[in-house]
Amino acid sequence: MRRYLALLVSMLIATVAQASDSSASATSKPIKPAAKESRDKEEGGSSDKKDSKKSAKESKETKESKETLQPDELAAKIAEKLAVIRKDKEDAARAAPRPVVRPAYAPQVRRTETAKPKEAEHGSAAVVAAMGGHGAVHWSYQGETGPQNWGKMNPANAKCDSGDRQSPIDIRDGIKVDLEPIMFDYKLSGFNVIDNGHTIQVNPAAGNYITVMGKSYELAQFHFHKPSEERVNGKSFEMVVHLVHKDIDGRLAVIAILLERGKAHSVIQQVWNNLPLEKNEAMTALTALDLNLLLPVKREYYTYMGSLTTPPCSEGVLWMVMKEPVEISHEQLAIFSRLYPMNARPIQKTSGRLIKESN
Repeated sequence: MRRYLALLVSMLIATVAQASDSSASATSKPIKPAAKESRDKEEGGSSDKKDSKKSAKESKETKESKETLQPDELAAKIAEKLAVIRKDKEDAARAAPRPVVRPAYAPQVRRTETAKPKEAEHGSAAVVAAMGGHGAVHWSYQGETGPQNWGKMNPANAKCDSGDRQSPIDIRDGIKVDLEPIMFDYKLSGFNVIDNGHTIQVNPAAGNYITVMGKSYELAQFHFHKPSEERVNGKSFEMVVHLVHKDIDGRLAVIAILLERGKAHSVIQQVWNNLPLEKNEAMTALTALDLNLLLPVKREYYTYMGSLTTPPCSEGVLWMVMKEPVEISHEQLAIFSRLYPMNARPIQKTSGRLIKESN
């Protein structure tokens, strides 16, 4: 803009100077004397032609001089031109693309969604119960909160009354077949012990598995019942250990090890050594547990489809009851009896279920 202004000012000065020179030239032009005019007339036609051309030239110069703008008019023209230039520049500025002002980048906050529990029978309720969570509604093994009322105490426990694949059962009339062996992959593991108000429960460290029928299940916990919940051909046992496993889809597989009176058991004694002083407060053991020592020497078993034996009594649980019992001492039985004299669910109807057993 300054360059345009300087250029126009220079033009203004030059034009004003030219106009002044033209006016002075016109004013100071000498007037021909009369004598010279007489001589020119006497010179004939050629002189007249020269004078005529000269006169025409002077007339043209005079006309041009008259057409030369006065300083005021020139200044007005320059001002008008400047206004036009200024307007053109403003129009160009408005027409130019404006820079896009973008908001400061803020990373999108992803909302963490809680995974919904599966609706299948073997889903969340079964897993919670298997892991020792028994819900807010108190239940027991006797009286008004006993097994006969479990299904009425909470809608979530409906299967306790209406289910047709409930556990435990009296195992009899099994079909003898060549059952696939249970592959145990138990390791020396750390563990803790908790008295959850219904039983003594042991929570081993992760990494202990079984494989059966082409599926792998991880050991979640094991706990005790007195007397044994299962019966075999009508016979009951002193106690039973339930080892609860679950696969990647949350399906449960329970191995039951029957306990009968005899010599002391090293694994059970290790558990009793770490009994917590208060209910629902886990006691972490300082030693590791060899779960393989809990298993019977012979690995034949009975198998059937059943349920959890505690509320919510969810069905779809694979049961494997070891045929050979494991011994437990009188003293070890007495320790558990002081805590839980009886914590076994009554026998449930078989309802025509297929039971298989190893040859």
